[in-house]
Order: sequence, then structure tokens, then C-alpha cells
Amino acid sequence: MRFLFPSDYFNPKKADPAYLEEVACMQNAGFATGVISLESLASGSSKIIPSPTVGSKVVYRGWMLSPRDYELLVSVVESTGASVLTSKDEYLATHYLPNWYSLITDLTPETKFYSVDDDLENQLNQLGWNGFFIKDYVKSLKTSVGSIINQPSQIKTVVAEMQKFRGTIEGGICVRRIEDFVKETEKRYFVLSGKPFASSPDEEIPEIVFECAKRIESQFFSVDVVSSSDGTKRIVEIGDGQVSDIVGWTAERFAQIWIDI
Repeated sequence: MRFLFPSDYFNPKKADPAYLEEVACMQNAGFATGVISLESLASGSSKIIPSPTVGSKVVYRGWMLSPRDYELLVSVVESTGASVLTSKDEYLATHYLPNWYSLITDLTPETKFYSVDDDLENQLNQLGWNGFFIKDYVKSLKTSVGSIINQPSQIKTVVAEMQKFRGTIEGGICVRRIEDFVKETEKRYFVLSGKPFASSPDEEIPEIVFECAKRIESQFFSVDVVSSSDGTKRIVEIGDGQVSDIVGWTAERFAQIWIDI
């Protein structure tokens, strides 16, 4: 198993500073690591340094990639004679909200999907909800006006700000129904080869995470769980494990789960 990280823009032979601790922990755990220039993917000049061993399995750990860029990444890996743990289809299965929502509709807030060109204000009026959480297929707006609105008329501002700060709307618009969550209870879990892991080896993993592991057929993904005010566990997000932050985790613990499988 080899772990592949984005390279430092100014030193393409070293990992981006944001991932140096994770690189060190993976190496200490006995895993090989490499780097790749994401900026060079589109030009076709990206190379993996050092090149993976022929027949090895590669796990990408880095920034979110568009479907096209992920496809290019896979091509670079396969050109070395190695293969990826997560195919493009598996990547999108957990990276794009519409792809995993249908598998766990009973475990997560009700969600509707729209095109940017739809009459979004009218669509939200028809829903009749008391609150709306707005995001594209991948991310929500964490700056400016934020992602939560109470009035359908506010949707135009949110979408405009998403386009301004994100540069693009990826996939389309997702509108999630607001539920009564206790924000400080949110935790991230990882599922690797069908087995759930928590940020501490002694932590009891909620049953809802095991249910996700049964329903979602991806080798490696993240599951964000939160408690409702009545104590019910709910899923707030599923993500591809390769591009999910290790929020709430140590880099040492993250490396450990790969040894445990």
C-alpha cells in the first residue's frame, strides 16, 4: 500500500505542508508515500515521486478533485503499473451527495436536488419547510451569508455567493431540510473495507455508522454523525475518505486504521 499526497507547489519533490504530519505518521507506520503535482494534471506532465512499485495499491490523500482531475490522477497511477484503491466511480459514489443519499434516506435529513437554472425560490416555496441548508453536490458556503436560510427568497443570494467564493457550482444545488441537531455532538468516522473506525480505539461506534458500512459499497469513506435534541443519531455527511479531513482525529490514529485492516 502506498499513500499519495499533493506536492508542495514550490518544491514538487516534497508533500504540501498541510499533509507533512500525515506523511510522517504513514511512514512511521511502515507505509510507502509519494507525491504528485495536482497543478500539472491537466497538462499531462504530472509524475509520482517516487514512482510506485508495479502492482502496488495507491491511496490518494489530498485536496478534493473534480471528476476529470480524479480521472487524470487514476491514469497517472495506472501508467506506473500500480492501481488505485478507489476507482473514479467509487470516488463519486461518496463524494457527490445525490449518489449516496438514496442509500440512506432514512438516516439523514430530507434532501431535494435542483439545477442552478431552476426557479429555486419557487421550488423552495413549494417545499414549505421552516429552514433550508444549501450546498452543491460537494460543499456548502462557509463564508459570507453562510449556507442556512429561513426564507426562500434568500436562495438567490446564497447561490450567487457560492459562485463568487467557490468559483463554480459543482454538480447542482442540494437543499437539505433543517433538523434540530446538537452541533457540538458531531463526530467523524471512517469506514475502510467495510469496517468502521472511530477517532479513538476505545470509542463505541454508533450503530448508524455500521448501517452505512453495510449499505455503501465503497472501499474507503467518511461518515459524519450528529445527535438530534432527542438523542437520535443522524448522518449529516458522507464523503470520499481520500479527500476527507481528519477532523477530530490525530494523524497517528488515522495511520493506525490501515494497519488494523
